[in-house]
Order: sequence, then structure tokens, then C-alpha cells
Amino acid sequence: MLGLHAMAIGVWMFALPRLIQGQDAQGLGLSFGTFMAFLLYTGMFFQPIETIGMVTRMMNRATSSALRIFEILDTRPDISDIADPVRLEPVTGRVTFQDVTFSYDGVRQVLRDISFDVAPGEMIGLVGPSGSGKTTVTNLISRFYEPTSGGILIDGCDIQQLDTGHFRRQMGVVLQDSHLFHGTVLENIRYGAPEATLGAVIEAARAANAHEFVSSLANGYDTVVGERGHTLSGGERQRIAIARAILNDPRILILDEATSSVDTETERKIQEALDRLVQGRTVFAVAHRLSTLRRADRLLVLKEGRLVEQGSHRELLDMQDGVYRKLHETQRELHEMYAA
Repeated sequence: MLGLHAMAIGVWMFALPRLIQGQDAQGLGLSFGTFMAFLLYTGMFFQPIETIGMVTRMMNRATSSALRIFEILDTRPDISDIADPVRLEPVTGRVTFQDVTFSYDGVRQVLRDISFDVAPGEMIGLVGPSGSGKTTVTNLISRFYEPTSGGILIDGCDIQQLDTGHFRRQMGVVLQDSHLFHGTVLENIRYGAPEATLGAVIEAARAANAHEFVSSLANGYDTVVGERGHTLSGGERQRIAIARAILNDPRILILDEATSSVDTETERKIQEALDRLVQGRTVFAVAHRLSTLRRADRLLVLKEGRLVEQGSHRELLDMQDGVYRKLHETQRELHEMYAA
């Protein structure tokens, strides 16, 4: 583009005096038509050169992007399966931690000698201050990381012996910020079970209290939600994520702050959907709102990476100077203060 402008300025500088002088009787000089034709030909000459330069820039950008992509694809994962992994058909849902210690950076221990046993179909609430290791426990159950020491058993089998992909297909996760893909509502719900029929998808959406608002969308289940579901509210995204989990029918379910950051009415609808989702499954629920965990069969209280208390809601409240009791009283005082 700079060369074209320089050429145009040069043409004007050399042609303008001759254009003003005009043609003499012998036809010498420069006519206006000749000048315009020369100017147009100059532009036609530079256009292919600019196109070649633009293609070169695009190729350089594409090559740089491809190198970054292939660098990620060629990275060997830290978690890998053994030569002949075990496939549990199906997973019943017993989860056992045996003296599990874990550190992300190899220096600071996030979990320290954690041990517990969860029976199939039991709902476990993970409670504790921020940074106590609640989400880390769920990450280890999903085998996103390997424990530094100790062992994790799924149905009595070491998790490191399992076929990771097959095991994760029998798990469901509903996070605080549920990720939706650019696509239709139907495609997002059917993400974990692409072979599911439309009737099964609608049934899952009804169970998740999502069918009513999906039906009110412009194109119903064929409505495109955009990247990360930006056209939907937070509560609507949560209910679609719950419908996705219901459709996948997981044996182990992880709920990480699934009802936070929503209004009271939306929380009620999400909680109703979760009550249907947890039935007959082993559930690990992480929540800072302790009121959402009253239905849990057992609560595990973590503090500074250690399991300091466990029991039912009532049992933990009866512990004098207990960590759970202090957390519960603090939240109750804050609730009363805001309600006043």
C-alpha cells in the first residue's frame, strides 16, 4: 500500500507540469485522458503485488498458529493408561481415599493424608474454607491429577489401573460456570450422548427444569446459544448443563458450586433439578452455601488440606468448637445481617 501511494505521488509530480502545459501543435505534452489511463494502469500494476504480500502475511500467521496447535497436540499427557487397563462394567460408585497426599507444584501440599470411604449411591458434601482442598478432591476423583502419595480406589480397583476414557464417560460434572459450546441447545444437551433421541433429550430437559424456557426460545431446541452460551442467563446455562448430565446417566456425579451466583427463584428450580439428578448416584457436592448440603448423607469438612470432621449436618452442629459449626454460625449471622 505504501508503494502504491509513493508511485501515485511520483506520477503526479512528473505529470502535473506537463498536464498544465497541455499539448502543443505537434501533439507533444500530456493530455488529461492519457494521464488518467497511466494512473489507472499504475494501480493495476500494484494490485497483484499487494495481493502477494497479503497472502504472505496470512501464510506467516497461519504457520505460527499451526505451530502452537501442533505443539499442544504433540504434548504427552501427564496422565496415561497402563498397557492393559481395567474397564468397570458398569461403575457402581464406591470411592475410597487411602492416605492421599497431593501437591500441584511439588512444594505446597494441598491435601494431607486424606482417607474416607464412600458407598455407592451416597451423597457427600465437601465443606471447608476457601483453599482447603475441596475442588482438588473432585479433580483427583476425575483423575485430572495423580496423588503424590496414597491411593484412590473406584469399586475396589486402583484408579491408575482403569481405562480413563471409559471411566470418565460414567461420570458427570456440573460446575459453577458451566461451559456451553457454539451450537444449538439440542447439540449442547446431547454432547455426552450424541446418539440420544430427541425424545430422550426432551425428557432430560424436563427433569432439569429446562424444557419450559427452551420451548420459549425462538427456534426451541434448534436455537443457537453462541460461544459459552452468551445468549442465555446463568441459571439457564446451569439447567442445560444439568440436562446434559441427566442424559449421560453418570454413576458418579460431581457438583461444584452448582447453585451459586443465581437468584432465589432460579436456585429453587436448579435445586429441584439436582434433587432428581442425584437419585441413585454417588454424589460429591462442593458448596459454600451450607444450606444446600442439608440433604447430603455425610459431610466431609476440610481445613488446610486435612479432613478434620465428618458426619451428618446435625452431628456436626452438635460438635462444640467444631469447624463446621463455626462456618454454619458465621453464614447464619451474615444472612441475618443482610436480611435486617
